[in-house]
Amino acid sequence: MTNSFQGRRFCLLGLSLLIGISGCDRDRVRELLGDFTPHERYERALVAAGLDQTALGHDWLAAAEAALEAGIVVAAPYREESYLDQREAMAAAYRVSLRRGQLLEARFASEPDSSFQVFIDLYLVVPGSDRPPTFLASADSLSRGLEFLARRDGDYLVRIQPELLRGGRYSIEILVKPSLRFPVAGRDASAIGSLYGDAREAGRRQHEGLDIFARRGTPVVAAADGVVRSTRRNNLGGNVVWLRDDLGRTHYYAHLDSQAVSRNQRVTAGDTIGFVGNSGNARTTPPHLHFGIYARGSFDPYPALEELPTTPASFTGDPKVIGGFVRVREADSRIRSLPTTRSHALAELPLHTPLKVEAGAGDWYRVTLPDGTAGFVATRLTEPIDAPIRREVLASGGKLLSDPAAAAWAVDSVDAGVEVPVLGVYGGFLLVEAPSGKAGWLQPD
Repeated sequence: MTNSFQGRRFCLLGLSLLIGISGCDRDRVRELLGDFTPHERYERALVAAGLDQTALGHDWLAAAEAALEAGIVVAAPYREESYLDQREAMAAAYRVSLRRGQLLEARFASEPDSSFQVFIDLYLVVPGSDRPPTFLASADSLSRGLEFLARRDGDYLVRIQPELLRGGRYSIEILVKPSLRFPVAGRDASAIGSLYGDAREAGRRQHEGLDIFARRGTPVVAAADGVVRSTRRNNLGGNVVWLRDDLGRTHYYAHLDSQAVSRNQRVTAGDTIGFVGNSGNARTTPPHLHFGIYARGSFDPYPALEELPTTPASFTGDPKVIGGFVRVREADSRIRSLPTTRSHALAELPLHTPLKVEAGAGDWYRVTLPDGTAGFVATRLTEPIDAPIRREVLASGGKLLSDPAAAAWAVDSVDAGVEVPVLGVYGGFLLVEAPSGKAGWLQPD
């Protein structure tokens, strides 16, 4: 075993040296090491087959890059339902804020076909920088789920992209959970009486943990699977237990009335390791557990313990309009940054503005405006677009454009004197349906 390990070690060192000296192709080295993500392997297969030269293959590769530049801001728990047209290339990235110690879960489900590959990749947004997001992790392309422990505060991007030529209805769910079990049996965050960072000794130092109050003798339990590294007594913490968990973090349990484990003992989350007391410098305070967590210094344990909602709101809109269009039914409606009325309003929406429905989440549609602005609109503010708002006779006729812009390309034309149904209005243009059945934008005379 040792010789095998050393052999691999020398091989890796040799490859690193080869890269440094000869400028060897890094992709070739990654291929030798089997270090490509499922998404990258699929991408390379497309290129090898020449499919990147086709319109659909090119669009698939471009969609993957574009998704990272336009992440959809969401707040967990989040669930959306959408529709994938097999003739189109789809990729979406969801931007969610995480605190250090929180556990992210992303899940993808589809119907009726659930056998195709889905690539789920996680990236960290580099704050205050124009650099692209930093890749962190991938899910197996057939598992349809990813779990990740946040080791720093920040914004994370979950990119989801199905393989080509697959379609149907699908859902995406993003949850944020605690990575630790609460360390005092029968208690929760309401028992925390002193937080991380609180002043100590008249401000000369800060509290490096949480104080969790409970009756003397209440069991203190392991917050995660791990190995007990030390059980000792000192003047500051009194009876203490140090535990190293399986994710490389060190837990500190202090002021115990007594310990119930020994050094090098393997424990499972929930096992009793001691009992609440007030030993050490807590002799003058009510019984409590001081719980700290360390990984290259201390950090706030609270996000790793906080129980957040994990049941996303069910979609209440019309699933038939997903992938199609609706229009605004009330004047002065707003498109918002998140699916809540408390979120930032991105724009005012005039009456009869057409909206492309990308997905549904709770009581909201995730939409794109004709100018490309993306956000959320309450379902109650919209109506189907198939019934015209009025009819107009075109005095001089004109071209139907792909977008409400004079430079857009023509999709059809309408002769002078023809009456057309008006389906929507935006930016001085009318969305109309030509006699041929095609819809497009017309600039009135």
